[in-house]
Order: sequence, then structure tokens, then C-alpha cells
Amino acid sequence: MREIGDIVREFERRRGEPFALATLVQTRGSSYRRPGARMLISADGKAVGSLSGGCLEEEVVEKAREVLRTGAPALMTFDTRRRFGCNGELEILVECVPASFLAELAGHYHGRRPCLIVTTLAGECGSRFVSDADEESDRELRQRVEPPPQLLIIGDGPDSIALRAIAETLGWSVRSIESGSQLDAHYDEWTAAIVKTHNYGRDFAALRTLLPLGLRYIGLLGPRARREQLLGDLLDTGIVAGPNLFAPAGLDLGGNSPEAIALAIVAEIQAVFTEGSRQSLRDRKAPIHAPRSELTTTVR
Repeated sequence: MREIGDIVREFERRRGEPFALATLVQTRGSSYRRPGARMLISADGKAVGSLSGGCLEEEVVEKAREVLRTGAPALMTFDTRRRFGCNGELEILVECVPASFLAELAGHYHGRRPCLIVTTLAGECGSRFVSDADEESDRELRQRVEPPPQLLIIGDGPDSIALRAIAETLGWSVRSIESGSQLDAHYDEWTAAIVKTHNYGRDFAALRTLLPLGLRYIGLLGPRARREQLLGDLLDTGIVAGPNLFAPAGLDLGGNSPEAIALAIVAEIQAVFTEGSRQSLRDRKAPIHAPRSELTTTVR
């Protein structure tokens, strides 16, 4: 989720200033965002992050400035059926957030460590970090925040610029690598790689390093015949490709420009990491958002 990075950067840019944190804690019916969406608001009314499609944020900012003045948390309820025709209801908790909480969030973000945040709606309302072993209680949102995807781009070319631009728009971190010799074995489970050196030997070397790492996504540019030749040569060295190899890389979105190719690849990585169906929403019979346990969510 890009907004976690935006929140961390805003906190680090304005250390020492008071902040309010607004959290979408529960939805009923249709909603643009899901529980766990957050927005950080400063005393001057500047906000980063979002809670809806833009229809609620102004009111939340005003409430946040009041919360910063009084120090008392506030639970806001919006019935979007009557006001916006969105056929839903949202609950948003606005709280004064301690600098220690934001500093710990920044530590997890920069260290690429997942963390578990509980936002309590009863008693002492507010957000805190907990462990998986801590017991759940009534009226709380348990939000697992995972590191943003890290994209390794092995090789150069016009599509590398578009790949970086689209990935960074989504809040991913991006590393460009010229060849497989620059790879190492220290990549976490939120890392995806795209091999596109346009050179058989360098592609072979990159795949030989990447395939044993067990990454969730390894993409390879090039035709199927070239893929089969590479896989055969890799098999001769004892390396077998698994279902995490996507070759040719990308979803069939149409278009053959560098930008269209980059979009198809990033869309496929997004679907893999979030377990998306890759189905047109028009044809989906179930709700757009997969059902989750009430007041429980995972954020990537």
C-alpha cells in the first residue's frame, strides 16, 4: 500500500510536529477502500493517504484538526447510501498518534519487516503494535502491514523506464541491475524479478541465480521457443523452473509499446502478490472485494 510509505515520509519530513491518524476501521456494503486504509493529518490540515474516492477526506481533515486540539479520539460514521449514492457505510477512527508509533512504523517500513497493528474501537480507542500471540478482543481492527513489493529489473531497454515509473506509482521499490552477476541471495518474499537483458547468455545467468531463490514471481521477456531453450539448458545444470516463472511475462492486455508491455508485466505481478483473479470485474459474479473476517485485513 503506497500510503504507508507516504505516511512514513511525511512523518520523517516533519518530525516533532503533532499528527492525527485516521483509520478506516469498518465498512458495510459498498466502499471504495477497504478496512486498514489510513490517512495522516497535520495541524495545518495537510493530509497524506486516502480513505475513500475523495468524498469524505475534507470532513475527516476538519475532525482531525479538532482531535489534535482536544486530544480526544473520535469515531466518525458515514452513510454513503444517502449522501453519495455508494450504497455503503463506513466507520473511521481519528486519533492523536504518538511519534513513537510513527517511528516504529518507519522502522518496520525501512527494514522491510511485516508488522501487526491493532486499532481498538472500545475503551481506550487507538492504534498500537502487537504480536500474533496477543489475544483478539471485540471491536478492533487487526491489520497486517507487509512490505511493499520490491521489483528487480535485470537488463536495460525502453520498457525499463516504464516499468520503473508504473511500479513506483504503486509505491514499490525498484532496483535496476545490468546482469545476473550483480544478484545475490538476500531477497525477501515480497521481491519480484523481471529478466530482460535481450542476451541469451545473460538471461541464462540471471535465471540460474534467481530460480533457486523461491521468489513468488520471476518474469522473462522473449518468445516461447527461446524460453524452452533456456529451460532445457538450465535443466542440464540441475535447475528446474517452477510455477513462479512467468515466461513470456505479462498479462494479455493488448498493445506492444514499451509502456503497454510494462503495464502488462506490472499487472501480472500485482495479481500474483495479491492473489487477484485476473478476471474482468464486469464478469465477476461475486463482490469486487473478496470477503475477509470482519475487522481483519492484510495490507501490502
